[in-house]
Parts: sequence; structure tokens; C-alpha cells
Amino acid sequence: MTECRSIDQLRQQISTWKAQGESIALVPTMGNLHEGHLHLVKIAQQHAQHVVVSIFVNPMQFNNSNDLDNYPRTQAADLQKLAALNVDIAFLPSPEMMYPNGVELETKVNVTGLDSVLEGAHRPGHFQGVATVVSKFFNLVQPDFAIFGEKDYQQLALIRKMASDLMLATEIIGVETQRDKEGLALSSRNTRLSPEQLELAPNLAKVMANVAQNCLKPNANLSDISQQAASTLNAQGFETDAIDIVDADTLAPVSPTTARIVILMAAFLGEVRLIDNLCVHLDPQ
Repeated sequence: MTECRSIDQLRQQISTWKAQGESIALVPTMGNLHEGHLHLVKIAQQHAQHVVVSIFVNPMQFNNSNDLDNYPRTQAADLQKLAALNVDIAFLPSPEMMYPNGVELETKVNVTGLDSVLEGAHRPGHFQGVATVVSKFFNLVQPDFAIFGEKDYQQLALIRKMASDLMLATEIIGVETQRDKEGLALSSRNTRLSPEQLELAPNLAKVMANVAQNCLKPNANLSDISQQAASTLNAQGFETDAIDIVDADTLAPVSPTTARIVILMAAFLGEVRLIDNLCVHLDPQ
């Protein structure tokens, strides 16, 4: 595995692969890799001859400087995990490399309609930062495929729209959320949970599953279902941040023509904000 810390080095290798007609898959990450990330790498290897994994804690997508400073950085361990999977390139850029003009003066990518709703309304500028850095990675790596987890549902929808709107040749592949044996969605944030919080955390997915069942009942009132779920979580020790039930394909409010809904959950355990989601196909009757 090549540990690449230079844009010129990366572009030289990409050019060689492209000249040979070989396919490339990209897995963008912020490091602190867990089994969910490694599953994305394995999916990437099924789609392309070469896999590039980026590790970059992107300052543009953080609203809170403390969150940026405290984000876990485990590069040595991450590189060992990637090498064990025979990844071709681990791309390890610095903030100065990705934003030579500084974050504030860089050109930014806005994905109109998706970057300021739902999660974007809670975290202004977050998705602008995501779209900007992902577009930079797409330009650098020129991947045939890019692999993203479905746990960050709105992020995946936003990247798909960006790729479509900008007419990019990269195929965006979403991968089902990976969970532990208790049902908790795998996340780098889980390492910040105390043992007691880790025991409680799987209840987020359990409440979400109950929401899904209630949504399928005749004449279901989605607002009431969300409020009841929030009350349940709060009683269990969570601090509910948001529960949204929207059209899974557009992220717009549910309408009579909606075929699938997505339940978007966000709740705090202590200082750790957990997110999860579940898609539900509605009965056409």
C-alpha cells in the first residue's frame, strides 16, 4: 500500500492507472476507522481494480472548533487496517494541501435544496463543507466508483445530487449501515461513549424500529409518532435532537405520492451525538 501525502504523487499514479484503462474506486473517510469503514473498502474492491482511501478530518464541515479539535485521530492504526486489506493508496492530505487559500477563502460547493434542510438546518455550512471536500477528492482521484455508507443518509443523497447536477462520471454506491450485535450503528463516535452509555445506545435503533412499525398503521400521524419517540428516548436517558420522517427519495415532506419514507434519528448521549436512519416502503393501498 502506498501512503500518499502529495497531490502530485497521487495524480501521477492515477494517470498511470487511467492510461492502462484500469478502474478506480474511492472511499472517502475522516479516519478513526472501524469495521463499517473496512466493509466499504471491501465493497470498493468488488467494483474496481484499484482502491483509494482518503483520510482527512475536514475542517470545513465542522461548525464547532471544539468538535474539530476533539475528533479522534488514529492514523497509525488506520493505516495498519488498510494495509491488511491491500488497499492501493491511502491518501493523507493536510488541511493546507486541501485548502491552500484557507477555508474561508476557498471556492465552495452548494447543493441547493439538500444542504440547508433537516440535518443541514441544525448544522449550517456542514454539508457545504462535505460537498466541497468530496468534489475536490473526485477531481483528484477521478474515481469510476465512490463508496459511501447509508448511515449518513442525507450526506449520501446530497453527494448523489451533486454528482448528477455536475454531470460527474463517478458512480455513487451506497452501502447498508453496519451494526454491532446489539443493533447499534457503527460509528467513530461510539468510541467516546462510556460503558454505561454503550449499553443504552442500541435503544436508538430499537425506538427507530418501533417508529417504522407505527408509520405503517392506518391513518398514522407522523408528527405524533415523532413526538412519542422523542419522549421515549428522553425517558431512557437520551436527549433527542431531531426525529424527522420524510420522503426517502426527495427528503421533502411526506405526500400522498410518497412510496418510501426515511426515518432520520439524532439524539445525544452525554456529549456524543448519535445518528441513525431506516427506510420504510409504504403500502400502496
